[in-house]
Amino acid sequence: MTEPRTTPSRDVELRLAQERNVWLCTLRRDGSPHLTPVWFVYAAETWWIGCDSRSVKVRNILADPRVSLALEGGDAPVVAEGAARVHRGALPSAIVTVFASKYGGWDVSAQVSPEGERVLLEIPVRRWLLAGVAQ
Repeated sequence: MTEPRTTPSRDVELRLAQERNVWLCTLRRDGSPHLTPVWFVYAAETWWIGCDSRSVKVRNILADPRVSLALEGGDAPVVAEGAARVHRGALPSAIVTVFASKYGGWDVSAQVSPEGERVLLEIPVRRWLLAGVAQ
């Protein structure tokens, strides 16, 4: 068996730039999975996801940073694993710009609500499990 690719193919790179949703799987404290569809950008072998700091996914990541991500569509599956980091406060401006471009001007850095801040999840790819080819 061959080792999973460390970088995605050009076709997968295009999908990562164009597709709007990725499924993010985090782990609850009891070890059970928590799966949610989220908006994302992918840049320099890293997934970026904006979310409310009070969300279940952020609580899960703070307790256990291991995550899996999967693009929608099982005919050409794209699945990756990594360890997430939570960015609070000033968010990386280059990533904010990419989100705005991809999602029609959406400001990923905008405050969620008066009592909740927006955070960015940074998830460098540790390994690709499937990179566009079903096995």
